[in-house]
Amino acid sequence: MSVTSQAPPDGTAGPAPARLRTGTLGTADIAFFVVSAAAPLTVMAGVAPVAIVLGGIGAPAAYLIAGITLTVFAVGFTTMSRYVRGGGAFYAYITRGLGKPVGIGAALLAVVAYNGMEIGVYGLLGSAGADTAHALWGADVPWLPIALAGLALTWYGGHRSIDFGAKVLGVLLVAETGILVLLAGGVLVAGGADGLSTASFSPDHVLVPGTAAVLAFAFIAFTGFESTVIYRREARDPGRTVPRATYIAVGFLGVFYAFVVWAVIQAFGDAAVVEAAADDPGGLFFAAIATYVGAWAAGLMRVLIVTSVLASLLAFHNAINRYGLALAEEGILPARLARLHPRHGSPYVCAAAQTALGLVVVLAFALAGADPYTQLLLWLNTPGGIGLMVLQLLAALAVPRYFRRIAHREGVVRTVVAPVTAAVLLTGAIGLVISRIGLFTGASAAVNTLLVALVPAVFLLGPLLALRLRRSRPEVYAAFAEEPPDAGPGPVPAPRPAAPTT
Repeated sequence: MSVTSQAPPDGTAGPAPARLRTGTLGTADIAFFVVSAAAPLTVMAGVAPVAIVLGGIGAPAAYLIAGITLTVFAVGFTTMSRYVRGGGAFYAYITRGLGKPVGIGAALLAVVAYNGMEIGVYGLLGSAGADTAHALWGADVPWLPIALAGLALTWYGGHRSIDFGAKVLGVLLVAETGILVLLAGGVLVAGGADGLSTASFSPDHVLVPGTAAVLAFAFIAFTGFESTVIYRREARDPGRTVPRATYIAVGFLGVFYAFVVWAVIQAFGDAAVVEAAADDPGGLFFAAIATYVGAWAAGLMRVLIVTSVLASLLAFHNAINRYGLALAEEGILPARLARLHPRHGSPYVCAAAQTALGLVVVLAFALAGADPYTQLLLWLNTPGGIGLMVLQLLAALAVPRYFRRIAHREGVVRTVVAPVTAAVLLTGAIGLVISRIGLFTGASAAVNTLLVALVPAVFLLGPLLALRLRRSRPEVYAAFAEEPPDAGPGPVPAPRPAAPTT
């Protein structure tokens, strides 16, 4: 279903209907959205030191393992993307393979998970902004005004056209990755603290009990990489662009994360880095870049962490807007949310609604006196991250079921072996995250149980909603996750030739 303006009642021609800007995004643009959502600089400076404490010098290998697992997932996922041309991303794929009740549950979970990921990050923005102001200028700035300014900037970016957002994210992403490359380059030129070592990738340091905990952090660090398919309707040559962007994003993140963590280990030396990370996890990266590049670079890194968080917010905001648009077109959410800006071609009503929701949640946490990092960020991001991993698992399970139902010429590796393998690996990854949930939240057992339970609770609302829709709005139920008329041409392979009759 697509939204178009209605002709005036007098029969005169009305204005042309607003539409998404189809054919706007190239491979690099989509990759910028995906990698920006992961916030590489923030993940490295804020989380990697904890990974080193837990996993020792073998921590870099965990990021490679997570990247390989998600690459396997991407094989089946991107193969199916050639056939599913709508804007519903996860829920459209899951519906095609596992049925409408499961797909509606996935749609609800996607909306909640992506909102949890984005709104929680406003707490990180407030915390990082306050820390940066204090470190650079000695100013004690409350976190709330910073978070509210971030809300306004994020809304503006979502209100504007998608190509505007791609350009902004391109600049911010180059800056945040550039400062990490500068750090790594300084370490490599100097030869590290004790000479460069590859011990981080040896089995003796990778196959240790702490690696399981690091893997849990590593999988969360890739959050949002699968959102490439959300932009299918706005991509140029989506049959090629979307798979390429997906592989580039997951490949880049896996290799880049591993390389940067390894470089920081070399900065302190294999024997000293774990103690240094334990003594000051928040300052590890700043100390390294100040030593090997200069104090000015440490100050710049603090500023770029704030812009990294802003880039992540804008990337998640655009993804949420397109989920909301797709569900409004489906009839699941109010039709008003499907309105597109007449000039920018953006889902501007979704942008406003999502910003309003973020404002309410941020103000509620602030009025309750909650900590912006340990509560607003971690309490919302934890179920959000688990929810996205569950969606990945369901999408992997949907791929072989889908290809069993249609005629196609895809190989068994892409349609069965890769998705089944990914499903097994993702199940293990979800188990790792849940079993070590306390490392993510630092909260009580009761709070952790509630945060984890939110994921199945939201998902199980889907079948109930499906039953209600099938009874009260059968036309909406029947059309759910079907191809929208403006989805654009899809490079769907020709069906297998029929077997000769005898």
